[in-house]
Amino acid sequence: MLACMLLLGACRQKETDRSATARNEIAQAEADFAHLVAEKGIAEGFVFFADEKAVIKRKNDSLIYGKAGIRNFYANPFYKTATVSWSPDFIAASSSGDIGYTYGHYTWSRPDSSGKPQISRGLFHTVWKKQADGSWLASGPNPDKDNLTITAKLPAGSYTGL
Repeated sequence: MLACMLLLGACRQKETDRSATARNEIAQAEADFAHLVAEKGIAEGFVFFADEKAVIKRKNDSLIYGKAGIRNFYANPFYKTATVSWSPDFIAASSSGDIGYTYGHYTWSRPDSSGKPQISRGLFHTVWKKQADGSWLASGPNPDKDNLTITAKLPAGSYTGL
């Protein structure tokens, strides 16, 4: 009986360690994602960190499907002058360490025709899935299904181009 309890405790400890490791890795993935967007642009960052079957929810509940759709959406000239920044307020990971999620606040900024910054703030939620190579990509709530999602809800009255 004692041996079984020790074995179960050891297994639980390994799962806890995997979860803690995954949370740290997801935090790094979020930081790398934000850095790539700041350095290389919105389109490149979102495409790089999206799962092949990702779906991004945007304004009016419109959906953008897959890397090609994401690339096409963010190729709009609107995003050439826009910037986005964010930081997770919360990070969670499964006990197995292969899936997790973040949520937090974001800020979009884009100059209007006079050059004055137009600011839009809101909340984001991203689900992350660990890939076979150990990297993390933005995925969806059920990564074993065909439709994976990244969701970002913009506040009412925000940019018409988002």
